[in-house]
Amino acid sequence: MITIVDYGMGNLGSVLNMFKRIGVDSEITADLGKIKEATKLLLPGVGAFDNAMKLINGSGLREVLDYKVLEEKVPVLGICLGMQLLTLESEEGKEKGLGWINAKTTKFNFEDNQLKIPHMGWNRVFSNQPNPLTDQLPEEPRFYFVHSYYVKVTNEEDSILKTHYGFDFDSGIHHDNVYGAQFHPEKSHKFGMKLLENFSKI
Repeated sequence: MITIVDYGMGNLGSVLNMFKRIGVDSEITADLGKIKEATKLLLPGVGAFDNAMKLINGSGLREVLDYKVLEEKVPVLGICLGMQLLTLESEEGKEKGLGWINAKTTKFNFEDNQLKIPHMGWNRVFSNQPNPLTDQLPEEPRFYFVHSYYVKVTNEEDSILKTHYGFDFDSGIHHDNVYGAQFHPEKSHKFGMKLLENFSKI
């Protein structure tokens, strides 16, 4: 069972529907009791970093999530904004992130406006190293992105996927039981289905 954490922001229904399509049991919940019993967590997210962290910190979720991830070491996958929340901080706001991975979230900034912000649409990802999350994905799969900020890991070994948009940025990250994907697997058809299936088996 994958517990999709409902903290008030995210494409929850789309994620749930994708898990249904691949035959993986999942549920959406904000119930702290259910989250305390979770064996696998998915942290979605669409919107602003500070708003998300305020909702998580103000709802009692933070303490429960920290315990599940840092003490019980249950696997967690953050997608889109959810991946950015895994980091220490973001240039988008003043709130501290969850800090489960040594990384920072930075704003795209292109001189002469040669590339549009947000980075939106389909783009290829490149695997840095073998990883359970990306197992059996084809070489250079394509995923759907919508984001104005990107994650930069401190330790390169925590980067498992790169994507090029003006430069190479970290589009997939992993440290211990913490995983992140900057793209939207729930909108990425067969490639997204395979990635979520892989997460369900971790």
